[in-house]
Amino acid sequence: MTLTQNPEPKTQNPKQNLRIFLTGVGGQGTLLASRLLGEAAMAAGYNPMVSETHGMAQRGGIVVSTVILGDLKSPLISAGEADIVLGFEALEAFRALDRCHARTLVIANTATQVPYPVAIGQARYPSVEQMFQRMAAQVGALLAFDAGALAHQSGSPLAVNMVLLGALVATESLPIAAEDILAVIRTRTKEKFLASNLQAFDLGAAAAKDPGNWQRR
Repeated sequence: MTLTQNPEPKTQNPKQNLRIFLTGVGGQGTLLASRLLGEAAMAAGYNPMVSETHGMAQRGGIVVSTVILGDLKSPLISAGEADIVLGFEALEAFRALDRCHARTLVIANTATQVPYPVAIGQARYPSVEQMFQRMAAQVGALLAFDAGALAHQSGSPLAVNMVLLGALVATESLPIAAEDILAVIRTRTKEKFLASNLQAFDLGAAAAKDPGNWQRR
């Protein structure tokens, strides 16, 4: 979907072209994260395109969304086109490697959710360490940490999306002010979840500032 242009943007940023690919499984807030980014982009003066693909609607199904900024005309992100990847689950982050190019920033949750074939013994879950070593060797930079644990620490296990958004903002890779993203979070979050969501955002930002969470070629 294409979001309607905000008639009075709060900020005036150059119209940087940016393709953001978000991938995870149902129940992790992947789609909400893409929508929040889209709304914040409008506040920054963009006319973003936000696209969603549901592998399965229920928890555990693969969910992919994209946020496109700038003069780009398609909401799709083909092989080698993603500038930023947000991976909400370790294996799904690795599966997005084909969307990456040599300068892609990948922010990945190291926590795992075992897919059905693994749960019934028909397949093995790959080594997270080996997956991320391979990914780090092929992209611009990999920021990987346990976003699930930080979500629990915030008091909301479902706030993985807020953790990853906080990390993304802290990398300063977006042409969007942190204030615009936080304003959208405050507007779209129910009062009883607001404090935990903001704490999750801050914990993600702190994780991005920890050199031990980064892998670079």
